[in-house]
Amino acid sequence: MTGPGTTDGQPGDTRAALDRLLLGGPRRWTRLEVAERAGMPPARTQRLWRALGFADVEDDAPVFADADVDALTALSALIDSGFVDVDTEASIARAMGQSLARLADWQTDMLAALLAPGDRDTAAVVDAAQVLLPLMRDVQTYVWRRHLAANADRLLAAEPGAAVDRRELAVGFADLVGYTSRSRGMDGRELGVMVEDFEGLTADLVSRHAGRVVKTVGDGVLFTCPTAAQAVEIGLRLPEEWAAPDRPPLRVGAAYGPVLTRLGDVYSPVVNLASRLTSLGRPGTLLVDRELARRLRGRRAYRVRPLRRVSVRGYDHLQPWLVRRREGEPVPALDSFEELLDEIADDVLDDVLDPDPDPRDTARG
Repeated sequence: MTGPGTTDGQPGDTRAALDRLLLGGPRRWTRLEVAERAGMPPARTQRLWRALGFADVEDDAPVFADADVDALTALSALIDSGFVDVDTEASIARAMGQSLARLADWQTDMLAALLAPGDRDTAAVVDAAQVLLPLMRDVQTYVWRRHLAANADRLLAAEPGAAVDRRELAVGFADLVGYTSRSRGMDGRELGVMVEDFEGLTADLVSRHAGRVVKTVGDGVLFTCPTAAQAVEIGLRLPEEWAAPDRPPLRVGAAYGPVLTRLGDVYSPVVNLASRLTSLGRPGTLLVDRELARRLRGRRAYRVRPLRRVSVRGYDHLQPWLVRRREGEPVPALDSFEELLDEIADDVLDDVLDPDPDPRDTARG
């Protein structure tokens, strides 16, 4: 394959061609020169550079391109418009850097996988990047705009004057049981396949039920849903659809309540509570908090049962609720017993037998 990016195969030529392709030109400016040309104090440009996830560079090292100057100039325009506040610019840069760094890592691995070992640092790298980069850019732009459109729909549907960063949500954690011990016996490829399967299944299932994957951390995933029923469907289906003899079992915990959304992440005692519930669950089970259990009342599709109170880090006398699906044809004697258990569960939810406050009200600091 030949084209404008073709080189004679020397590493230096390949680096220069990639700089033209990825950065729009050669690296010719120092950090201080970039700051001067963008009209920003050097300390501020360094703070943003670090927030984006890049290592410090020597003041006299010419490692920056015209694209870096343009980016800082655009950021100044955003601040002047009032869209980005000076006090939060580093936080926004950090959130963007973390998200896009992971995307870039994946894309680099994908590019490397297409090349034979001897092709690296040669013209083949540039030629492959020249073909793939515009395609990846177009897809990324589409996905970004589509997510903005979905969030705009939610924003327009909210009550006038409602805080857009504070919402009532169901928060769930899914955790692979025994992941650490299982992964020790796997080679890199096997582990990569398992993690990819886990993240793929979770993303698909959460999306099917109108939820959002907030983040994944190796052996676990954090997700949110607008309603309790959606979270329960995810929590019940995930262990079932994931189950296989060669996979570690899965357990899920979920809680419901007010959540602060900021820079793509979620913050709330509800998040901590869902995490604690997950750690208490047995493989293949779904545990929820009392507020989420309350929101399942009247839904005959589920059985909700209180479990023994426990003390865990951050919470005294936490009471988990086990959620299962009602299945099979009714059996009169068994159905009568289950109805009795339903009544007992309702009494607990009504505080008739359980006058204690919600565990979140007595959480330890």
